[in-house]
Amino acid sequence: MRQAFTFFFCLLTAALFSQNITLRGTVTDRERNEPLPGVTVRVGTAGTVTDADGKFQLALPAGAYELTFIYTGYEPLRQVVRITEGQITEVSAQLNYADNLLQQTTVTAGKFDKPLGEVTVSIDVLRPRLIENVNSTQIDESLVKIPGVAIVDGQASIRGGAGFAYGAGTRVLILVDDIPALQADAGYPNWADFPVENISQVEVLKGAASALYGSSAMNGIINIRTRYATDVPETEAAIFSQVWGNPRDRRMKWWGADTSGILLPIETGYSFAHRRKAGRWDLVFGSFGIYRDTYNKDTYSRYIRFTPNLRFRVNDRLSIGLNTNFNFGRSGSFFTWANDSTGAYLPGANSTTANRGRQRYFIDPTVLYFDNYGNRHRFLGRYYHVFNDNTDDQSNQSDMLYGEYQFQRNMENIGLVLTTGVVAIHTTVEALLYRGNYTTQNYAGYFQLDWKAFDRLNLSGGVRYEENILKSPDVIQISPIEFDTIPNGITREGRPVFRLGANFQAAKATYLRASWGQGYRYPTIAEKFINTSFGVGNVAPNPDLVSETGWTAEVGLKQGFALGRFYGFLDLTGFIMEYDQMMEFDLDRIFPAIVFKSKNVGDTRVSGAEISLMGQGKIGPGTFYLLSGWTRINPVYRLAPGEEFDQAKYKTSVNRNVLKYRFRDMVKVDAEYAVGPYAVGASVQYNSHMEAVDLVFELGIPGVKSFRDRYNKGFTLFDLRASRKFGERLKVSLLCNNALNQVYSYRPALLEGPRSYTVRLDWKM
Repeated sequence: MRQAFTFFFCLLTAALFSQNITLRGTVTDRERNEPLPGVTVRVGTAGTVTDADGKFQLALPAGAYELTFIYTGYEPLRQVVRITEGQITEVSAQLNYADNLLQQTTVTAGKFDKPLGEVTVSIDVLRPRLIENVNSTQIDESLVKIPGVAIVDGQASIRGGAGFAYGAGTRVLILVDDIPALQADAGYPNWADFPVENISQVEVLKGAASALYGSSAMNGIINIRTRYATDVPETEAAIFSQVWGNPRDRRMKWWGADTSGILLPIETGYSFAHRRKAGRWDLVFGSFGIYRDTYNKDTYSRYIRFTPNLRFRVNDRLSIGLNTNFNFGRSGSFFTWANDSTGAYLPGANSTTANRGRQRYFIDPTVLYFDNYGNRHRFLGRYYHVFNDNTDDQSNQSDMLYGEYQFQRNMENIGLVLTTGVVAIHTTVEALLYRGNYTTQNYAGYFQLDWKAFDRLNLSGGVRYEENILKSPDVIQISPIEFDTIPNGITREGRPVFRLGANFQAAKATYLRASWGQGYRYPTIAEKFINTSFGVGNVAPNPDLVSETGWTAEVGLKQGFALGRFYGFLDLTGFIMEYDQMMEFDLDRIFPAIVFKSKNVGDTRVSGAEISLMGQGKIGPGTFYLLSGWTRINPVYRLAPGEEFDQAKYKTSVNRNVLKYRFRDMVKVDAEYAVGPYAVGASVQYNSHMEAVDLVFELGIPGVKSFRDRYNKGFTLFDLRASRKFGERLKVSLLCNNALNQVYSYRPALLEGPRSYTVRLDWKM
């Protein structure tokens, strides 16, 4: 018995001495001292991830261990710790942001963090440094520096996937923090709503993304991600002022010589942002205001925006957020010029509209929860209200309710990430523009699998089923004598879309990718039911308009490189996009009046190639930043075998098969070099001649044809900037845009601005 007791006592003592000890720690960003959630912490074969506050906890026997910290977009860190019996061990780790751009964190392709080099589709990342340095008062002013991206009269197009939409309908979905942010009735992006003062980064996904994000994402995604609060409070403020000089052709100048009282077109404004943590609360407040009188007469903008955001961390598994965005203001603009010389910056007859007052706001509740098994549950919500008090019976009001539940399971042991979710969207629209009240409902479910196999191969596949229900008036007036009937005022449609992608790491910094994805876009209320007039004619409704579908495929190569301490990558891409029943506003008839309406103009194809070169890092005594690319496209109608192109059928200005409102070639280069407190930068953009436009523009608006004949070689824009820092807090910037004073236009009968000069003062408190 005594021997048995002695043996049991020895086992108990050994068990007591081998009890696990608690190891606790916090992982932060070295530069900003911000906590990093989701960092993988490994000890041999064991491991965990940090919570929303960057904290982790492990239970290990006493001894010495090497911890490995891995986080997308940051350099891996190894740290040795010694755990002593009888006490809790605390460690802290600070990760450095990876200079290798291929390791930049992106979320848009799969709704979870993934290095840029490993995604299966083309994605470009726009960082806040560039947005600030070029004094972007709206994010679209910086987006045009991304290779392949064009903004034509406010509507985004990626690699020629869209033309000129007349302010309604888009194939590029705009997200703010992963939630759709297009105006509900027209699918229009209100660029003045997006908070340039508080952006973390902007991700531009090129190609069909309908499988994850639904209708309007058939040509790509622009995902604007805002910044969170930091442990160390941050306050940033800026004031700026811009003036436009004389145009190259002095006949075009009207300011200072009329009764408007405007001696010089001017824009002035401010931005402000404050971010801090207070216990379990994360507090972010931003504000932006502008006063603008532009080179186009009667085109002005006055608005102020407030963006208070809150997040409460209930515990290490649950956080609740409420982001808001309020925008109040008024504006004026015109649709077409008077002529191409003395009236180039003056409104044409009956083409001026004014917004006498507007109210737009987002209210976004969010919930993020990690369960006991490490699964992520996420709820995203948005209430989006728009009210525009416009002249000429063009006032409109819309309300959107958006809700999404998302479930994600990361099976790290086998490299598999499962993402699934359901979405519901309800909108109501009331507008003189549409002669009635409308409601829409959208319901969708999606499922995607991402698998990283053998540490080199990334595979991705997804499916989404989407149903759209539209409630409209039973009878739609097409013209004074034409009417159309919709049975019970109900239109219903549902369909699935699919996507596949692969990315193979062939060498340390060499990534090959291929992807294919279906696209789907349901018509907006504006496209189906708008009933109004503008300078060149009338716009009539088309209740018979049907959805457009299509697909995008691409193959690409990303090759990273390091030249000393300068890091970057070269990206080569070949792509093809095909659309069936493409929707575009088109000339319907010219007698007895000019009438446009949105139509299914036929089947189209856009093919092409893109080469991009990105980089940043040390060269000599300073730091060099580079963003550049060349996109070449061939946009055509898909004709039947043996069919000849019919200029009259497509009502185009040229007798050859080319889609309207596209640039075949776009070249973008933005470069900056910073040494000590000084920085200089330059931006070059070349757009080839827009070959085809609507024929009615050349025939019906004074000066359009003669202007296009004179300026038929495309245009090159050259912008310059320089800045100086005074200490760590103050920076003064000087900018000159369109330094060569080019005369150019993105679409017919609307001229862009002459040379301008900007002064900006940034203060970090």
